[in-house]
Amino acid sequence: MSGGGGPRTRRAFLGAVAAVVVAATTVSCAGAAQYYEGTGLHDATVTEVAGDWKSVEGTRVVLRRDGTAVLEKLDGQGFDYDDGWRLSGRGTWRLTDTSGGQTVRLVLTDRTRVDRRPPGTSAETPEPGTPEPDASEPGASGPEAPSTYAWSFHVDRDKRDAPVLFFFCGDPDIGNTYVMERGSAS
Repeated sequence: MSGGGGPRTRRAFLGAVAAVVVAATTVSCAGAAQYYEGTGLHDATVTEVAGDWKSVEGTRVVLRRDGTAVLEKLDGQGFDYDDGWRLSGRGTWRLTDTSGGQTVRLVLTDRTRVDRRPPGTSAETPEPGTPEPDASEPGASGPEAPSTYAWSFHVDRDKRDAPVLFFFCGDPDIGNTYVMERGSAS
């Protein structure tokens, strides 16, 4: 090696290159959801967040000002989304604030129904408008749905400055979001 670099310099250089490759590989395996720190929103109020929220395929969540909630066909969060169950029932909710931003913590305490998404639908390949079979029907398959469950929705604002609720669903490396938008007044 010319220019004054000897074996020690070459080893140091190769070590630095290896460290960069390992770091790049580690970061590329960590998806958006795995290290998400929040929206940074800290100014939403309970009054703003309370109300009727809707998403795809008949999902509806009503957050009442008294801290109670009604859920219809709400899918699981994270990898639970891939299990295909959709829960309905009653529960509680609260608006929390951390350094990363606000979240709505929703807890299902009284499950009244379980539906299932059709086979083949997932966070990566949604098929809007496809009816879901009832979980009690013969042939309904998939992991058993939990009798109670908790979600953490991140609170953000849309372009009109209205609140939006979302959580990550499916594989965290992919970073798919399940978005709830304001429904009709209730």
